[in-house]
Amino acid sequence: MVLSLQSVTQLLSGGTMPVIGLGVYLNDECAVACQVALEEGYRMIDSARYYRNEAQVGVGVQRSGIPREQIFITSKIYHVDFGFARARECIQESVDQLGPGALQGYYDLYLIHSPVTGKEKRIATYRALVEAKKDGFVKKIGVSNYSGKHIDEIIDAGLELPDVNQIELHPFCQQRPIVEYCRAKGITVQAYSPLVTGRMDHDVFRQLAKKHDKDEAQILIRWSLQKGYIPLPKSSRSERIRSNAQVFNFELDNDDMDALDALDQGGKGAVTWNPVEEP
Repeated sequence: MVLSLQSVTQLLSGGTMPVIGLGVYLNDECAVACQVALEEGYRMIDSARYYRNEAQVGVGVQRSGIPREQIFITSKIYHVDFGFARARECIQESVDQLGPGALQGYYDLYLIHSPVTGKEKRIATYRALVEAKKDGFVKKIGVSNYSGKHIDEIIDAGLELPDVNQIELHPFCQQRPIVEYCRAKGITVQAYSPLVTGRMDHDVFRQLAKKHDKDEAQILIRWSLQKGYIPLPKSSRSERIRSNAQVFNFELDNDDMDALDALDQGGKGAVTWNPVEEP
């Protein structure tokens, strides 16, 4: 599998998205992290209204000097703001937060953060994303923490499929039914918490790190890439941001992948809220 930091994946509705991005959750002052990541060759940043750092993302992008059109920026709407009218307001606020000039005007991807609140509000919020896409405020739309039943609601409502479903994904929580569903529909799967929120002290991780002369985080990111996911490792440390991108000069073999795949615990392996079973 030949991949590089410049590799992209095709999206369902057309266009492409980078194969790895920087997550900025729990990083209130993320401008430096974004700048470092972009200077190191990352071209995707994953934010959200809930993170309260959309403006910081804009600052980091400006400081990097990388042209806006070369960067893929994501945000998400949280469930407290669900509903058609409020969602439209929030999308406009998110766009404004990015900053003036070339930064202002659009997001490359905008997601519904979770299926919390129930079907009626989910669909109304998704309709708001569809309209925002038509109006040019967002280029692609998607969902997060959705299971197949939640995406079925979108289909039943006659709305376009999401380009992306962002879910918790790592060897302990592989969400196989959701992944299989998304792949059957052509929906790209993004992996949040690919580093198991730092809980990387498992023997298998250590053994593979030693075998490949890499660290445990690099093993987990490489596993995610070879599974065809789009990992979003987060860090506020410059050295960690750099090392998390150094995953394109080695490959896990079949035995390595099997060892990591065998760690799956289903939903019990989740290390975050993982609300994929919301009614």
